[in-house]
Amino acid sequence: MEPDLFTAAAEERQEKDPAGSPLAVRMRPRTLDEVVGQKHLLKPGSPLRRLVGDGGGGPAGASSVILWGPPGIGKTTLAYVVSKATDKRFVELSAITAGVKEVRAVIEGARRAVGGYGKETVLFLDEIHRFSKAQQDSLLPAVENRWVTLIAATTENPYFSIISPLLSRSLLLTLEPLTDDDLRGLMARALTGERGLGGAVTLPADAEAHLLRIAGGDARRALTALEAAAGAAIAKGEPEITLQTVEETVDRAAVKYDRDGDQHYDVASALIKSIRGSDVDAALHYLARMIEAGEDPRFIARRLMISASEDIGLADPNALPIAVAAAQAVAMIGFPEAALTLSHATIALALAPKSNAATTAIGAALADVRGGLAGSVPPHLRDGHYKGAAKLGHAQGYVYPHDVPGGIAAQQYAPDAIHGKQYYEPTRYGAEARYADVVERVRARLKGDE
Repeated sequence: MEPDLFTAAAEERQEKDPAGSPLAVRMRPRTLDEVVGQKHLLKPGSPLRRLVGDGGGGPAGASSVILWGPPGIGKTTLAYVVSKATDKRFVELSAITAGVKEVRAVIEGARRAVGGYGKETVLFLDEIHRFSKAQQDSLLPAVENRWVTLIAATTENPYFSIISPLLSRSLLLTLEPLTDDDLRGLMARALTGERGLGGAVTLPADAEAHLLRIAGGDARRALTALEAAAGAAIAKGEPEITLQTVEETVDRAAVKYDRDGDQHYDVASALIKSIRGSDVDAALHYLARMIEAGEDPRFIARRLMISASEDIGLADPNALPIAVAAAQAVAMIGFPEAALTLSHATIALALAPKSNAATTAIGAALADVRGGLAGSVPPHLRDGHYKGAAKLGHAQGYVYPHDVPGGIAAQQYAPDAIHGKQYYEPTRYGAEARYADVVERVRARLKGDE
C-alpha cells in the first residue's frame, strides 16, 4: 500500500531513534552500493541501476522486472532501495493480502499521477506467485503501457508460477544465494557500523561460523540471530559474543561439521552407508547433520541419486526416479522446504530392497575394456546403410528380432573376445527377482537353447 501519515511517522522515528528498530531493519541498504551480493545484477547500466536513475535511458526506459530467488537474499531490500533512491511514486502490495481490486486501484492512481503531474509509479508486488492467473492478467495493461514499472518478487520458479504474457513483458532477474563471505561482510558491518551495534561487542571466529550455519544464506536470519546474541552478551557484561552465548540465545547447538574438510566427506559417507545398510534412522540423523551444517542441498541430492543406482538398482526400479525427482524439486525450492524432499527420498532409499548388481556389472565390463578385451564388432551388427557396406559383408545375416516369435533372435551380439561372458548377475531381492528370471530365459534363447 502507499505510505500514509502513520507509516511516514514510523519511518521518521526509525531514522531519529534507530536503536528502537530491529537490527535487520537498521542495516537495510539505502543505496544499491550497500546491497550485499547480487553483483551480477548491479553492474552499470543494469535494469536495477536504471530504475533508480543511474545511467538514464531516455526513450529506452527501465523495464518491469521479476526478482526470483530464495527467501532472505535481498528481493524486498532491492525494492526498498529503489523506493528510497528514485524520485518516482512507489507503491507496495503483497499478493498474500491484495487482490484485483487493489491492483486496479493502484493502476488507476498511476494513470492519474502520470497524467496529472508527470509522476511515474513503481509498483512492488511481493509473493506474486500467490496471484491467480486472473489476478496476474489484471497487471498486463499497466505493464505493457508502462503506466507502472513493476518490480515483482517470487520464491518459486516463475516459469511455473507466472503467466507467460507477464513474463514476456518483464525482465527476469535471478538472485543468487548469498555466500558465507557475503553474510560475513554484512555481520561485520552490523557489528561496527553506527546503524548497527557500534562496536559494542566483538565476534570471535567460532561464534561467527555458527551464526553463518544458522543463517543458511538468509541475511535476515543472520542479523536477527546476531542481534539476539549481542543483546545477551551485553546484558552479561561480556566484551565478545562467545559460541556458548550464541548457542544459548538461538537454542541450537553448533554442528561439528566443516563443509570444506574431512567432516564433509565423513558425514556424507555415513549417510550413504546407512542407506545401503537399510538403517533409516541413522540415515536421517546424518541427513539432519548435513542440513544443520548448511550443506548444499544439491550435493545431498546428487549423493542420493548415485546411491539409487549404486546400491538399489533394479531391486526397486522406482528408486532412481524418486531420487531424480527429489534433486529437481530441491533445485526449484531450496531450503528450508528442501529438507522435506530430502527426507522423503532418504527414507524411500533406505527402506528399498538393495542390489549392487548394476554396479558390479558395469565395473566388470569396464575392467575388460580397459584391459584390452574388446575385439571387432561382429559383421552382421555393423552399419549397412552406406554405399559399399554390403560388399564388405556389413549387416549381412542380421536377424531382425521383431520378425522372430518372442522378439529374441538367436545370434551373436558380443565381440568374439567376450562372447559368452556374463556381466550382469541379478539378485533375487525385490523387483530384481523378476529380472533374474527374464535374463535367464533371454540368455538361453540367444544361445539357441530354446
